[in-house]
Amino acid sequence: MAGSTRLRMFPLNTVLFPGAALNLHIFEPRYRQMIAECLEAKEAFGVVLIREGDEAGDPDVQPHSIGTTAEIADVTPLPSGRYYLSSTGGRRFRINEVVSREPYLLCDVEFLEEEPSDPAAVGRLTAEIVSEFREYLSLIVEFSGSPTDVTIPEDPVRASFAIGEALQIADALKQQLLELASAEARLDAELGFLRRLLPQLRALMERKKERETPEASAAPGGGFRSHQEKFFGKHFSNN
Repeated sequence: MAGSTRLRMFPLNTVLFPGAALNLHIFEPRYRQMIAECLEAKEAFGVVLIREGDEAGDPDVQPHSIGTTAEIADVTPLPSGRYYLSSTGGRRFRINEVVSREPYLLCDVEFLEEEPSDPAAVGRLTAEIVSEFREYLSLIVEFSGSPTDVTIPEDPVRASFAIGEALQIADALKQQLLELASAEARLDAELGFLRRLLPQLRALMERKKERETPEASAAPGGGFRSHQEKFFGKHFSNN
């Protein structure tokens, strides 16, 4: 593990994976100050999933101990000192100590290095997970009616983060994936999730198809009505 460093924190109700894009509307005064300081110092900030507390206006918010740096890519200034901010997940870290809570959460952290994986095991997991993940994405797109451009990078570490980002699972489970120390462990856990999710999705699709029958008795011009749900609010970046 690398040495300790001090990092400004943005606790959120989301998990940021390395390589994932995160867009934020910065409006709270403490975070407007934080982003202004990050921009001036050309530094990233930390994103951590909230364990207890609220995103806005809660100085006593309790974050999970492992998060990811957010590298600022683009900032659009808005009236009243607000920002639209685009960022990309960078390095994982562990919080060692909370230094202060005012005006924002400031922590001493250590960056986490990826632990080595067994090449043979990673090769087997990658081969197994590719087909499962493609079917999963196909079913998600078919069910929601919303296309997605998620792809699996060739590098197993990046692939494990991309899949973790794309899985439609609870944030607590995504946090567990983020905390795993190696690509092998993440891919193995993700394959387990997919094998549990796929039968549920197949069953949902069958029920959806049964409900979507032609409106034969409808007046001329009638037809199917589609109900779309947006499944992918964040888009993985291969940059």
